[in-house]
Amino acid sequence: MTSSNASAPLTLTERVAEQIRKKITDGEFLPGQRLSEQALSDSLDISRNTLREVFRVLTKDGLLKHMPNRGVFVAVPGIASIIDIYRVRRLIECQALAQAYPRHPAKKRMRVAVETARACRDASDWLGVGTANMSFHMAIVELADSERLNLLFAQVLAELRLAFGLLQDPEFLHAPYVDMNQAILELVESGQFVKAAASLNDYLVHSERIVLAVYARRGGDAGLGGG
Repeated sequence: MTSSNASAPLTLTERVAEQIRKKITDGEFLPGQRLSEQALSDSLDISRNTLREVFRVLTKDGLLKHMPNRGVFVAVPGIASIIDIYRVRRLIECQALAQAYPRHPAKKRMRVAVETARACRDASDWLGVGTANMSFHMAIVELADSERLNLLFAQVLAELRLAFGLLQDPEFLHAPYVDMNQAILELVESGQFVKAAASLNDYLVHSERIVLAVYARRGGDAGLGGG
C-alpha cells in the first residue's frame, strides 16, 4: 500500500459500504435476503439518506439489487457471473502467487487463515471454514502489493460468497479446500511460488466445476438475478 492511499481516509459512504461488503463476505447477509433500511441505519448509526447512497454503490457493484416497490435485496449471482468470477480469480491470484516476494508478510496471513480453517473444521464450524478460506485467498492477492487489486478482489470475494451461499451445503463446499490450502501454503513457505501458482490454478478450475455443477442443479439463474 502506498502512502497516498494511507493519507486518503475513506468517506462515510465508503466505510459503510465496506462494512456491508464484509458482512456479505463473512456470510452474515445471504443471497436474496431483503435489507431493512430502518434496521440497518439504526445498527450502523447512520442516516437513511447515507444508507441509500451506500445501497446505490453496492447495487452498482452487483452485490445488491433494488426492486421497485419491494425494497433492496442481496443479489443472487447468475451462472455467467460465477464463470466470470473464477476467470478473474485465476488471472489475479495465480499471477500474485507466481511473482510473490519470498519474504512478503502476507505469507503469515495465509498461515493464520489455514490454521483458523483447520480449527473451525475440527469444531464443525463450516461457515467459519468458509470465512477463513476467503481470508486465505485475500492474503494471496495481497502478495501483489496493489491496493487496486486488493479492492477489486474484496468485491470478487463478496460476490463469490453469495454464490456459495446459494449452494446451502458449506461442509461439502469448503471441507476439501482446507487441506488444499495447506498444500499451497507449504509450497509457498518452501519458496516454490511457481509450483504453488500452478497448483492454485488446478484448484480453482476444480472449484469452479463443482460450484457450477451444483448451481446448475439448483437452477442458479433463477431468482433476483445478479452482478
